[in-house]
Amino acid sequence: MATPVFFHSPAYAALATRVRAACGGDEGAVEIRPFPDGERYLRIRSPVQRRDVVLLSGTHSDAATLDLFDLASGLVNEGALSLSLVIPFFGYSTMERQVKPGEIVTAKTRARLISSIPQAPRGNRVALLDLHADGIAYYFEGPVVPSHVYAKPVILDAVREMGGDSFTLGSVDAGRAKWVESLANDLGVPSSFILKRRLSGTRTEVVGLSHTVGGGRVVIYDDMIRTGGSLLGAARAYLDAGATEVVTVATHGLFPGDSLARIRASGLVKRILVTDSHPAADVAAEGAAPFLQVRSCAGVLADWVNANAAG
Repeated sequence: MATPVFFHSPAYAALATRVRAACGGDEGAVEIRPFPDGERYLRIRSPVQRRDVVLLSGTHSDAATLDLFDLASGLVNEGALSLSLVIPFFGYSTMERQVKPGEIVTAKTRARLISSIPQAPRGNRVALLDLHADGIAYYFEGPVVPSHVYAKPVILDAVREMGGDSFTLGSVDAGRAKWVESLANDLGVPSSFILKRRLSGTRTEVVGLSHTVGGGRVVIYDDMIRTGGSLLGAARAYLDAGATEVVTVATHGLFPGDSLARIRASGLVKRILVTDSHPAADVAAEGAAPFLQVRSCAGVLADWVNANAAG
């Protein structure tokens, strides 16, 4: 297999370095800077003609999404033989389906945008890590080949580390129960999920648990932590049911605003472990260790690159 050349957006410099080290590829250089009026200057500084190219970038903000689109389009226009997009966090999963008439399914429109990137001669591929909804992968159109990559090896190790000798694997709600049950089966531990009743469009009430957890530790797994509202509600329910302590593992740690500080101050969650799939995780951990720990997902992404990056 030909050695690929790796590019990345600035926010993903650390993770891209880890993935490239695991793959052994060449480092590509780009220049990105703002103009005074807010426009973006982007320049590809490394030759890519007839090379297999990997671009590791994110959609954690609209600006990041546009940088990904612009860089990817430029790499193909500069002669990349194949293009592999590695998107550790697909940031539009909140709006992955329409509930009310007129709502925009942003996950679909962003997938269409990425699908419109010019095609490299040997094709475009997209890796999406631990999607909030499996169906998002099917929003990509045309000849682009999407792959839903699972961080399960990293998550299993993290849950074992956080859980210790004896624990129950918990979920914040029934929506994640199937995935939590799969993890629990692999670990050989019991699983439990929260039973909720919706009170309004924004409020829910915990009405029960699917499995008793009294007298033991609960490790809550969720695909992502944002403000932590669901996490705190679940942690309170498990503690009220007799759990001795609650710790949490998530793939994506977003932590907008003061959400991490509020989770910590609640006293309901003893520790949190997330991967480095979102740029906020490493930044947040700098001021919150050891309460917040980060494990790299570079290994599973590198495995995907090694299997898919060459045309």
